[in-house]
This record gives sequence, structure tokens and C-alpha cells, in this order.
Amino acid sequence: MHLFPGVSIDISAATTEAVQLPVLHKHEISLSVLRLDRIHPVISGNKWFKLNYHLWEAKQREAAGLLTYGGAYSNHIIAVACAAAALGLRSIGIIRGEKPPVFSHTLQEAAGYGMELVFMDRAGYKTNSAGFTGPASEKYPGYYVIPEGGSGALGVKGSADILDLADKRLYSHILCAIGTATMFTGIAGSALPGQQVTGIPVLKGEAGWPVPPAGRIVPGYHFGGYARKTAALLDFINFFYDHTGIPTDFVYTGKLLFAALDMIEKGYFSPQSRLLVIHSGGLQGNRSLPAGALHF
Repeated sequence: MHLFPGVSIDISAATTEAVQLPVLHKHEISLSVLRLDRIHPVISGNKWFKLNYHLWEAKQREAAGLLTYGGAYSNHIIAVACAAAALGLRSIGIIRGEKPPVFSHTLQEAAGYGMELVFMDRAGYKTNSAGFTGPASEKYPGYYVIPEGGSGALGVKGSADILDLADKRLYSHILCAIGTATMFTGIAGSALPGQQVTGIPVLKGEAGWPVPPAGRIVPGYHFGGYARKTAALLDFINFFYDHTGIPTDFVYTGKLLFAALDMIEKGYFSPQSRLLVIHSGGLQGNRSLPAGALHF
């Protein structure tokens, strides 16, 4: 794993925390959370791991800057903007959708780090986000392109480093949220023989995610779709924080922990199973919620 002198990532902060809840004792299951959210206030969670090798590649190429893609509430956009600023690189974010009259907290913060925001209609975004092509590529020569969400082979390689932060021998199952499936793929590739890696999609519909031999995808916990939420989800996020002290978000980790406990209650895991849940950060997304919606 490479670390950049200009980016103050605190890998030692990514500790595992054992969770104590009645449902776990009832089913004789242990559950621990790997707190990737603690490694950096902005480039938190899996975002750093998916960006790490991309940043090194950009450095090797002596890139003029970083160019990437995301929505108005993208954790990835803000992470790239922050990393680029720390490394003294320019950054461009291609944002899905028309320019809004009022920027989201995410876009405001990204712009504050110096990221140039370029808005693209959804049809054009879908075409371009697979690889920056066409006339726009000539406008930004020498920029290193990071795929949406930090995906691609380098994102998978970085995600495989995540399990180095825990003693993976202690766990029978590893659970993570799925957006692009980059982290899911990387973790499944670095899991030990016999370990099951379970991915929980946070967006609605089948996205054609690859399922490695050690992996399993369990749908049905998206709460209406990507970045969608319900009162029940927010109630769970508050419940989980009140009983564990661990904050989660409504886009990724809240849905993941809800799924984990619901699956335990439904007998998905056999007694004596030892679960490791990956907290992938993304807490900044909660800023779009009304004040007082969450207890933290």
C-alpha cells in the first residue's frame, strides 16, 4: 500500500469494533465493523483505497491534473477534489445532470478545493463516463482520467488492500456495500479460502456486477434506489448509532448494516458465524438531510 506525503491518511485509525446487540446474542453470531471512515475527514473509507493507485499512476505520468465523474452527491467527487488539492494538482469533475441553481454541499466543498465542475446532461454523461472521449478530451490534454467511483483495475487493486487492515483469519463472512462493485471485487479477490464475501447493492435494479467465486450479492436493501431513503432507514441509522456509537450514512453504510442485521434475524448466517462489515465512509452525504434528522 502506498501513501502520499501530502495526504494525511491515518491508516492506524481503521480499527475493528465489536458490536453488541441482542439480535447477535440471540443467533450466536459475532459482528465487527472495520472503521475505514476514520482514516481521513474527507478522503474517507474505501474512497482512499480506490484512488490510491490511480494517484500513483497520475504521478508517474506527470499528469496535468485529474479528471473524473460523479453525481451531485458523490463521495468520490469530493475525495478526488481534496486529494488533488493536497497533491498540488488541478482537478475537473464531470457532474451528471444539468447545473443546479443551488449546489449541493458536496459540490460546494469540491469547488472549494479548486475543482472545476463541468455539468453534462445525462445522455452525454452516460456516453462519456466510460472514458473521456470526443471534443471534450481535447479541452483537457494531459489530464489523468479516473473512472466514476474510482473503478477499474487500479481501483480493484486498491480495494484488495482493505483486508490488510484486519486479521481476516478471525472472520467467516465479510460484508460490504455495492455501488460500482469495485470494492466488492477487490475484497473478494483478497479473501481467504472458505470466506464468503457478501455484497449489498445500494441502487435499484440489476447492474451486471461481476460475482467472483468467493462472492455473493444479496439484493433487496436499496430502500428505493441510489441515495434514496425512508423513515425506517433513518430510524435504523439512529438506532444503530444510539446502541453502538458508530455513525453510518443513508447512501451506503446504513443500508449495509440494516441488511446485515436483517439477514441475521432471518437465519441467513449459521450460528457461530463471525462477520466483518466494512464501513466504507461516506458520512458527508448525510449533510443533505434536514437538521436533526440524525442523532449525530
